[in-house]
Amino acid sequence: MFGYINVNRKELKEADEKTYQAYYCGLCRQLKNEAGIKGQMLLNYDMTFLLILLTGLYELEHEEISYRCAVHPASKKTAYINEATEYAAAMDVVLSYHSLQDDYEDDGSHIKQAIAKALKKDYNRISIRYPRQVQAVEDYMKKLAEAEKRKESNIDIVAGYTGEMLGQLFQWKQDEWAKDLDSMGFYMGKFIYLLDAYEDLKKDQKKGSYNPFAYVSMESKEEYETFCRSTLTCLMAECAKSFERMPILEHAEILRNILYSGVWTKYEYLKLKEKKTKP
Repeated sequence: MFGYINVNRKELKEADEKTYQAYYCGLCRQLKNEAGIKGQMLLNYDMTFLLILLTGLYELEHEEISYRCAVHPASKKTAYINEATEYAAAMDVVLSYHSLQDDYEDDGSHIKQAIAKALKKDYNRISIRYPRQVQAVEDYMKKLAEAEKRKESNIDIVAGYTGEMLGQLFQWKQDEWAKDLDSMGFYMGKFIYLLDAYEDLKKDQKKGSYNPFAYVSMESKEEYETFCRSTLTCLMAECAKSFERMPILEHAEILRNILYSGVWTKYEYLKLKEKKTKP
């Protein structure tokens, strides 16, 4: 589920890159507060996007912290922390817990099972703070498991489960922005699910694992690629529409960089990788 909502650093202005990095570092520090060092292992760019989105929408002021990072100790780092940092870190723990559990069930990784068990106490604590969001994730995991068991062939249905879940998580507060945040999360969630399925298709086919794209019947490889690209493009277009409806001025350029360019970096990487492996 993680690793698809990235920033395109090549197209970021220097000041925006520093701002983005500061929020990323702030999320890292908050994950440590939330779940210790094991929490920092869960750091990802996807939740950094949610953090910056909520910061811009709610015009949150941040606390600026200068510190030395154990991973990069050569020079001091700057971290931005605000109310949304705590929320993004909490959602990161919740999603990571279920992702680790799911990976264990799929691959039998005892390391991931051990990390999930170590997160259980933190997960339970977060469940008390955010019962709606945690329930949405738990319901999602059940729906997804049932869809995989029945080998759901309708990609719109199965991708919609991820969309519904992420729509709930995007709604930090159920207020006047809830509808647009829900819509944005819905289309982004579908995009993430389908891009993940697109990346894993060959691996899943080899293992005999469920993948919705395995049921997409096309006459040619080119037709299949066109279908995937157009589907992903339509989903991100709808996601961007929801974003543009919201009066976000702060960090808008960073967010547009991610929505219009960054989300495609993984897809382009996969296409380039495939091209290089062709004989």
